[in-house]
Amino acid sequence: MVKKRHDPPIRSDGTFDLSRWITEIGEKHPHDLDLIKSACQFVEEHGGNTETPLKYSCQYQGLVMAEILFHLGLDPETLAAAIVYETFRYAKVSEKDIAKALGEGVARLVLGVDRMHSLHHDVQIQQTENLRRLLLAVVEDIRVVLIKLAEYTSEMRASVHLTEEIRRQYAKGAQEIYAPLANRLGIGQIKWELEDLAFRFLEPTAYKQLAKLLDERRVDREHFISKTVEELKKALKEQHITASVNGRAKHIYSIWKKMQRKGVGYHEIYDVHALRVIVDNEKECYAVLGVVHGLWHHIPKEFDDYIANPKNNGYRSLHTAVIGPEGKTIEIQIRTKSMHEQSELGVAAHWRYKEGVVQDDRYETKLTSLRQILKWQEDWLGDATLGEALRSEVFHDRVYVLTPKGQVVDLPVGATVLDFAYNIHSEIGHRCRGAKVNGRIVPLNHALKSGDHVEIITTKVGGPSRDWLNPQFGYITTVRARSKAHHWFKQQDRDKNIAEGREVLERELQRLGLSNINFEALCHQLKVNKVEDMLAGIGAGDIRSSQLLSGIQAVASPLTQRSIPLRSAVRTVAAHSAQKSRAGEIIVAGVGNLLCHMARCCKPAPGDEIIGYIVAGRGVSVHRKDCVNILQAKESQQSRLIQVEWGFETHNLYSVDIVVFAYDRQGLLRDISAVLASEEVNVVSVHGSINKDKNINMITLSLEITGIETLSKIFRRLQELPNIIEVKRQESNK
Repeated sequence: MVKKRHDPPIRSDGTFDLSRWITEIGEKHPHDLDLIKSACQFVEEHGGNTETPLKYSCQYQGLVMAEILFHLGLDPETLAAAIVYETFRYAKVSEKDIAKALGEGVARLVLGVDRMHSLHHDVQIQQTENLRRLLLAVVEDIRVVLIKLAEYTSEMRASVHLTEEIRRQYAKGAQEIYAPLANRLGIGQIKWELEDLAFRFLEPTAYKQLAKLLDERRVDREHFISKTVEELKKALKEQHITASVNGRAKHIYSIWKKMQRKGVGYHEIYDVHALRVIVDNEKECYAVLGVVHGLWHHIPKEFDDYIANPKNNGYRSLHTAVIGPEGKTIEIQIRTKSMHEQSELGVAAHWRYKEGVVQDDRYETKLTSLRQILKWQEDWLGDATLGEALRSEVFHDRVYVLTPKGQVVDLPVGATVLDFAYNIHSEIGHRCRGAKVNGRIVPLNHALKSGDHVEIITTKVGGPSRDWLNPQFGYITTVRARSKAHHWFKQQDRDKNIAEGREVLERELQRLGLSNINFEALCHQLKVNKVEDMLAGIGAGDIRSSQLLSGIQAVASPLTQRSIPLRSAVRTVAAHSAQKSRAGEIIVAGVGNLLCHMARCCKPAPGDEIIGYIVAGRGVSVHRKDCVNILQAKESQQSRLIQVEWGFETHNLYSVDIVVFAYDRQGLLRDISAVLASEEVNVVSVHGSINKDKNINMITLSLEITGIETLSKIFRRLQELPNIIEVKRQESNK
């Protein structure tokens, strides 16, 4: 009554009975034979007699793989790929030949299996969990994993006749990589066979002892099972329940594992005697459970409802243990036909032959969520908030990449080679100057993909670049790497940080066309006590570029909002008796009511340091303090200079001229225009000229902006465009 595993079509002389196998396929699925026969013929014509390391021919090994997959119910394309894979691998058949003879789909599957093989042999055996994740992450078609599982199962069977060392190597791979993979995918048939073979090779003494105990009582056990099955069938019939009841072959490794886990002997294991009941629907599962518990006394704490609470791999069934006839314990599994198919075949059930039946969409959902089953843990940084870490790490998918030594590194999707370098070691990250991915030089902000082989190029001395901390450049995406780079800057010499901070500040002010900033006021805005502390903070990266810009904006002008039109908002105040300005005003000191206008030579904007120049008959002309016309004013003209300052609110538009220097290329002006359009900046005029000898294009643009904050953002975005050399405000014209 115990079901036996299907015997493969192997003749007494050890050869594969191809005609018998083809006949079996034809009997069940006569329309699927053409591709299978073509694959067999292809192997015969392209080196199928080539010997594999296991001393079998490529043809034999491929057919055994396909036979395993056939009984998992895989489609003809998968079977064909399995048939030709060993020939592809050892007889050096090209991908193009396979695609031409059997189709692009078969060729893609073959290449996918070969990639899995390469990754496995590159990865250190200690990293088994990461390898399992990697193998599932790199495949686009889960059938690739199924073919690889079939290959490994066939190799495990063949290794019985090889040396102990080779058998143990295969057994470790089965136990640590492939049996868990089969379990994750819910493929019980392969999982159990790999586990039993691995146990046989790794623990031969324990295996033989347990096998002997099972064999000694085999006749008695089969008699007991037969008697129990009939008793249960009779009870189910009385309740008008139609069910299939069979003895279930218990796998040696699962018995041994339960003995180890519970610390008990063979005679204390409840499920040496096991039955399986298969019914039509879920409701009948619970009805059968009631009959079983009414017929025999159930053992407390030995009941599991995996129908209401399925396992992670999708397994569903009812499990119970009872005291059966003769006082012997029996484990009973109760499930529907579809649950049984899922248990035996897992995701392979998606390709189960169902002629004329539409496939269940739930399998599609399962395939897309397979990688979500894999759990992972992340080292949280002491200086990263939990919220930020969760946003940047936990709620992203993962990529799995390889070091030159075969170590698997687990990173979030979008991680760069620089993130990878910092994940390996802080010093490697600090001294990283380049990287190779799959043997090709890539930039430091290159995003990694699962399966990439990454090699970091370092310098003997040096540290990180401040550009790495700028999120707009995309060098670093993980909290961990950013924290390490930031910490490096904090630990550097204070004097050096002050010098670098001064350079950063001066460069920002020069780029914005600002001068004579009140540094004490800027310190107050940035909440630091002294100018030196501010510069050290800028140099160490504690004060970020966005904070610095906001502080400059506040100090350069008290206007943080939008203003009313300038001409309607001019007011004068008497000397030495300045009054508080109304919202939206410019204060002009020591002069009566005059009209004001913006000087065309330098085009000041809110945030610029400004000065007024009295023009006879026109009121006050407002200039930037660094305007060349103001700086070169004659002594006789200086008496007309007057103090002016921005009011509190500005929402008027101000005209500003900027100059873009760039190496000429197709689409340059289009890209510049796209940036300006996305920032909703009005372009008044554009003028361009080109230096043909140096291939440098100079583009002058007149823009309308609301203040220097907008201007700074435009500068940053334009500077990121390809071929851009420099972006700055145009110097004032005489």
